[in-house]
This record gives sequence, C-alpha cells and structure tokens, in this order.
Amino acid sequence: MASSQTPVVLRPPSATNAIAGAAGGVVSVLLGEYDVSIQFSVFHGAKHLLEGWKTAGGSFQQAQEQCTLSYLDYYLAGGAAGIANSIVSGPVEHIRIRLQMQQGMGKNRLYNGPWDCMTKIYNTAGSKGIFKGQNIAVLREFQAYGCYFLTFETCMRLLSDAQGKTREHLPPWLIAPCGAMAGVAFWVGSYPLDVIKTLIQNDGFGRERTYKNAWMVAVHIWRQGKLPAFFRGLGPTLLRTMLSSSGTFTMWVYFSAHHIKKLTSYSG
Repeated sequence: MASSQTPVVLRPPSATNAIAGAAGGVVSVLLGEYDVSIQFSVFHGAKHLLEGWKTAGGSFQQAQEQCTLSYLDYYLAGGAAGIANSIVSGPVEHIRIRLQMQQGMGKNRLYNGPWDCMTKIYNTAGSKGIFKGQNIAVLREFQAYGCYFLTFETCMRLLSDAQGKTREHLPPWLIAPCGAMAGVAFWVGSYPLDVIKTLIQNDGFGRERTYKNAWMVAVHIWRQGKLPAFFRGLGPTLLRTMLSSSGTFTMWVYFSAHHIKKLTSYSG
C-alpha cells in the first residue's frame, strides 16, 4: 500500500506525463500484487510459528485446533509481514513519490519514468539512495500491518463467536466489513509515519538535504498545522482502502480455507 497524500500538494498528471505515468502504473500494479503475496504469506507463516511455539511443537493441524493466539500475537505477526513487505515497498514508494512530486513538464521533467528515476538516484547516491528513508519505511510498515491484521483477526473472532461458526463458514457479506475495518486501521495507525516517510523520501541527497532525520520532519509538520497536519488527506484514502481491503480479505479467507489447509495437511 502507498501513501496518497502528504502536507505537500501533489499535482495531477498532465497530458505530457501520460505515457510515463501509464508505464509507471503498470509497474506499480505488478509490484502491488507481489506486495500482497508477501504480506499474507509472511503473516500466515508467522502465525504458524507462534501457534507451534504455544503448542510445544505439535503438528500444524493440532496447533490451529488447540491454540488461540493473543491480540499481541496477531499484531506481531502482522508487523513481521510489514517488515518483509518493506523490502519491496520502501524503494518502490520512494521512486513513485519522486515521480509524483517532481516539478516541470515535458522536457523540463527531471525523471522520465520509474526506470529513469531509479537510474538517476543510483548514479547520485548509489544503492543507499534507492533505499532512502528505509528505516522509517520499516517502522511504518510494521505499525501499519500490525494494525491491519490485528483488526481483521479481532473482527473475525468476534463474528465467529457471535455467529457460532468457524471463519470459513462465514458469508462474504460479513467478512468484507472486517476487511474494510482492517484497511481503516492500517491507515489510521500509520498515516503520520507515512507522511513523515514521504517527506524524507522526497528530500534531496547529501548537501541538498533539508531534513537530517525523521524528528526534524515531524517538527516541521507540527509547525505547519499541529496534529491535524499529520492526517491531511486521510478521508479519501480511507474510502479507497475500505473497498480494496474488503475484497482482498474476503478472497484470502476462501483461498486459505480451500487451498492452504490442503497443502499444510501433508506436513501434519
């Protein structure tokens, strides 16, 4: 997931940026799908490990039947998914942010698409430049996905108990709102960190830097408008994420019910 708003106003793409924007969009979609596979795979694996530790090395099937993870466990498993996801999302969002916020049009543009942007960053600051802002990106992803999966699992547990059914037997129209709530938690819990990360990743390199560290960015944002400045643009972001997250989690529940258990049953 990428930030959609920062204290700096993002300009809509112009006609002269259409081709480059389309190419960048295709790359973003493909990498976005890869991101989702990382998030859910690592979360599922982390849950498996936690269940195994709590059941003293029992089989996977026994662990799922006998072990109830705590809310902290879900948060930590989600955080692990976020850390893994940051390896891809950090550089990808860095490049996307620079493309979105660059000044000028046509020949006056600094970057002509994602590959040109990545090449120029590498030539200026090496691989360290590609991963600019990675520390705050890891922190943001840990918090975001910790909140994301914790909220979904909590909602699903409450619904399952109320309906007297296992999660696999809940109808899609009940699962979807759980996903929507998870999307809201993702952004409400991490939006200030995302705003800070965006400004760091759009900053210059070397002597051209405006901010020396994340604390300086936070102070700058606070002076712009106190606490509300950290949440500018959150509303439209929540509307989008509620739609996408509801579909994502609904598909994940049915996929995990019909495919993952079949695969893991062989290891039991």
